[in-house]
Amino acid sequence: MTELSPDILSKYEMVIGLEVHCQLQTQTKIFATDTNQFGAEPNTNVSVLTLAHPGTLPKLNKKAVEYAIRMGLACGCDITRHTIFDRKNYFYPDLPKGFQTSQDKFPICVGGGVAVKFKDKNGQTCERTVKVHHIHLEEDAGKSVHDGAATDTLLDYNRAGTPLIEMVSDPDLHSAEETGAYLTEVRRLVRYLDICDGNMEEGSLRCDLNISVRLHGAKQLGVKVEVKNMNSIRNVMRAVEVEFRRQVEMVENNETILMETRSYDPETNQTQGMRLKETMNDYRYFPEPDLAPVVISDEWLARIENEMPPLPRQLFDKFTNEYGLSNNHAAVLTDSKDVALYFEQLGQAVGNYQAAANWTIGPVKTYLNENNDLTANQFPVSIQTLANLIQLVEQNKVSNSTATQKILPLLLQDSTQSPLELAQQNNWLQNSDAGALEQIIDQVLAAMPDKVKEYQKGKKGLMGLFVGEIMKQSKGSADPKMVNQLLAQKLG
Repeated sequence: MTELSPDILSKYEMVIGLEVHCQLQTQTKIFATDTNQFGAEPNTNVSVLTLAHPGTLPKLNKKAVEYAIRMGLACGCDITRHTIFDRKNYFYPDLPKGFQTSQDKFPICVGGGVAVKFKDKNGQTCERTVKVHHIHLEEDAGKSVHDGAATDTLLDYNRAGTPLIEMVSDPDLHSAEETGAYLTEVRRLVRYLDICDGNMEEGSLRCDLNISVRLHGAKQLGVKVEVKNMNSIRNVMRAVEVEFRRQVEMVENNETILMETRSYDPETNQTQGMRLKETMNDYRYFPEPDLAPVVISDEWLARIENEMPPLPRQLFDKFTNEYGLSNNHAAVLTDSKDVALYFEQLGQAVGNYQAAANWTIGPVKTYLNENNDLTANQFPVSIQTLANLIQLVEQNKVSNSTATQKILPLLLQDSTQSPLELAQQNNWLQNSDAGALEQIIDQVLAAMPDKVKEYQKGKKGLMGLFVGEIMKQSKGSADPKMVNQLLAQKLG
């Protein structure tokens, strides 16, 4: 690919729409009672219905419909109260029926949007809502396995029939950064809603990229190209950049851009043509005759709304407005649901939400990251025990460094111990007795008269020397805050 100058690239605008497929975490498949499970031995979670034996009839999984509605409510969509399923016809070896049961003209959720926050190429923080066109329900296909043989392809039908929602955005994205932020937020939403684990490496969340280019200011969309085979958000962003450059180069060279499906190769950082893109007519959609219409009653919809968990944006507002946290702290804490809920419980137990935030973002998350990305509810120390430790710090009974570097490691080894008893047994309780501290301070200052004179002449950096010597004399038991206050009084 020819290297294009920034001036040429700046002439063009990229226009991006995403189709995000999320496998729903139901116990069984969308139209059969086969187990919905990742990682099982090939072709073990299959039945005559999954394999499309003649005479078999599908039955809709109600939980899959509820999960789709949850996502629609989270995105502010209109919920279609009377919907049907359709047959999307195409022949592919991993599709036993010869068609996919999907939704065409009446998707379960319509409209809405996803609020995103991202930094542009200039480092400026941007916020906007990316429009969602619709969300529809459908079944997944099986998996083709290419084991290196020249002529043979293996087929695993365990995935066939897994319930999916396909989330189709409007062509409303215009940069790799924005695209990455949108996909990140979609993944966070499905995890908060407990409808999908969002694991792109395992394929439970997949993304198809639709991208075209046009001159800045032009109204008409360019020819859309679909890009597949991206197993991480980073690779989606890389694919955006490389496909944008490829299309701009073709336009500059007066070449014709084909409406096609391309595959992204992360090793070469290039896209490669796979096939010409089908049109809607090629799929010959028609209503699925073996499934009754789905009617969403007022009572059913109200129950789903009442069971909705708090969402990231709601928690962010709560953490900043009610608990007084900074935007940065709130953003880190709401990045994952388990950490957000853990922080709230810890804050309630401590009675100080800022202190709870500092410990959750600091020692707790550090431990989780260092131990194979454990979830917050797997932290070995109970919330109440950790709250007791934090309260010792807040009450100036132990220093923060003693709590984090000495007491917490012991609690991680044996969480049944008491933080206060550990501090007492090891003589780690801080001495806040002003009279006793004054005696130590007087002894230290008397032993360093020359340094005292230098300090009083303006060499204020010596304060650290005095504090260090006092902490040494007290064997670490002196309250640093009180030491600094008393020293300041003594030195004038």
